[in-house]
Amino acid sequence: MSDSLRSALQSAVPEDGTRDSLISSVIPLLLGGIAEVSKALRESHHVSAVGTANSFGDNQLNVDVRAEELLRKVISRCPFIATTSSEEDPVQRPVNPKTGHYCVAFDPLDGSSIISANWTVGTIVSIWDGPSALGQDPAHKQVGAILGVYGPRATAIVAVRIPGSGRSCCFEAALDDKGWMAKWRVTHPNLTLSPSTSYFSPANLRAASQDSRYMSLVTGYISRQYTLRYAGGLVPDVVHMLIQGQGVYLSPVDRNQDSSKAKLRRLYELCPLALVVECAGGRAVDPSTGQRILERAVESCDEKGGVVLGSASEVQEAVAVLTGSSGKC
Repeated sequence: MSDSLRSALQSAVPEDGTRDSLISSVIPLLLGGIAEVSKALRESHHVSAVGTANSFGDNQLNVDVRAEELLRKVISRCPFIATTSSEEDPVQRPVNPKTGHYCVAFDPLDGSSIISANWTVGTIVSIWDGPSALGQDPAHKQVGAILGVYGPRATAIVAVRIPGSGRSCCFEAALDDKGWMAKWRVTHPNLTLSPSTSYFSPANLRAASQDSRYMSLVTGYISRQYTLRYAGGLVPDVVHMLIQGQGVYLSPVDRNQDSSKAKLRRLYELCPLALVVECAGGRAVDPSTGQRILERAVESCDEKGGVVLGSASEVQEAVAVLTGSSGKC
């Protein structure tokens, strides 16, 4: 582990040693797994369907399967991980239940539908206290999240927040082509979101054809000359706002329209993203209610939802429009 990575992680945990395994083993090993996925993707010149689907009904690509295999292999080597589950295999399975302290949930390759065009995609990982992420308080039991980013560079956003310690971190690390555990070095040590923004990322945009409030929100951004930043991948869109220090990402849902229903998994996407954004000083809320994403427990691996996240003031304004409480539409 590089000195910069060790220092960044140590700044977020108590000094009593109770979280040593998290920063000395769990997070470095997961970053090592992301490094292995990055290498595999650089060598995967033919992206193709494998003829199978995961339990959510999504068709699997060869790169999805390979990323899953690599991450599970790394996770199996960590004595401090008790259980794990993934979006490709959404069942909490034992890893090292006798010695493990943490549960890891991950989306091995988010955005694989755009990878054949060589667009940026990512890995999403969340780390939970205890052997299960289900039925737990996300605000207190989810202690870490990692967003692996596979683009022109391979990077990772790491967030750690230990409840009761008053400590947290949100930083970017970059992957060097040297060694293995020492590959990662911190490049942005303190990612912070400003309250307001001039960037917007409107996901699930087809919902605007049926939802006048969403249409009003989007056209409002355009009329105010906000800059559109939307890559079609959840990880790169969120990471863009973190690096820029501002932005709002919107993925509202219309439960009455099959084409625009919720698609984001709460365990594998929404909760880890919410932790990252909150550690950067932003907000992540349900677009239908304005409730904080981390206020409600995940009861099953297949739960889905929508989200508005990013700069705090912009999130508040967006939810007011989407829920009809602002009087703007």
